Amino acid sequence: VVSTQSTGSSGINAEYGDTLENCVCRKGYRTCLDIERPSEGCKDKNKVRYNTKECNEAEEYLSRRCNVMRKTKDIPDYYQMGPGTLKIPNSLFKDNRKRICDRLVSNNVPRGAVMLFEGGKQEQQYDTDRDIEFQQESYFMWLFGVMEADFLGAIDVDNSESILFMPRLPASYAVWMGELKTPEYFKKRYGVDRVHYTDEIVTILNQLRPSALLVMDGLNSDSKSHFQTPSFEGMDQFKVDTTTLYNEIADCRVQKSPGEMEIMRYVNEVSCEAHKEVMKMMKPGRMEYEGEATFKHYAYMKGGMRFVGYTCICASGNNAAVLHYGHAAEPNDKRVNDGDMLLFDMGAEYAGYTADITASFPANGRFTDNQKFVSTLA
Repeated sequence: VVSTQSTGSSGINAEYGDTLENCVCRKGYRTCLDIERPSEGCKDKNKVRYNTKECNEAEEYLSRRCNVMRKTKDIPDYYQMGPGTLKIPNSLFKDNRKRICDRLVSNNVPRGAVMLFEGGKQEQQYDTDRDIEFQQESYFMWLFGVMEADFLGAIDVDNSESILFMPRLPASYAVWMGELKTPEYFKKRYGVDRVHYTDEIVTILNQLRPSALLVMDGLNSDSKSHFQTPSFEGMDQFKVDTTTLYNEIADCRVQKSPGEMEIMRYVNEVSCEAHKEVMKMMKPGRMEYEGEATFKHYAYMKGGMRFVGYTCICASGNNAAVLHYGHAAEPNDKRVNDGDMLLFDMGAEYAGYTADITASFPANGRFTDNQKFVSTLA
């Protein structure tokens, strides 16, 4: 919520309810679109409000306004996709941070050590300006619950104090991507002790005077991919430990807390119901990908689960013998035949926690003797 005021020399009168989301630039002009309480001269939808000269100034002004649009009491202190979906309190991520700190202390990590983590980065598709749909790096999500890209996080091992470092975005970000949020917003939103900008990281770490920076560095035993160690300009000023943290936090994540178990139950319940919807609609003549589409639709619509935990495997007939069917070269594109067995391996994901469910059933609803024998053995 913002107060009503004028920019003065620019002649732009900003009324209550006039937010940046309501205005867009078109060919050097700014037009108003359905403003709740439009100012004088902008009462009609799509009426040109600012000329070319004023456009940039108006953009800067409205971007500044975005910084004060939300009151602290209106900021959620939990993760939830929408009504009816699971609400996850920030205390769950705080408990995760405390668990890894306690583990490190019990394993005699030197006093004064600070853990440093780098969240996922927003990337574009090849050489285009299309943003790849962002999904948070899993360790960072486990520790902080942060949904946005390009954050870093620090945790003081001695006292579990948590600090987020957010990107300093330009005013133009608000025009294309929405409200510019403040450090105060993210402090309340994610329940951390402090929030600073990423360009302040050296200053803040120097204030902490860490005996060592513990950073992630290791090889995933399944994918054989190497974890990307965080880096920033000025990191060479600090003593960096790359050997301690990876195995400790990986082992810590294996044991789930009661709160984590609740999330996993929720994800599995929704995924099971999604599988049932798939079983109801699949029949001979359908395409395999229709099963994938039905699963994703149900999980997102009913459970608020925007992502799946892995590529959906929707295999019919002989395709069921291919362990990781469904990839780009085999994109669930076979027509289902009468008499086919279907093997559908799909799991939805919520807040970084995923289900992994495989269901096998006959396409026509009737097992042959051989199908029933094999299914019973399995």
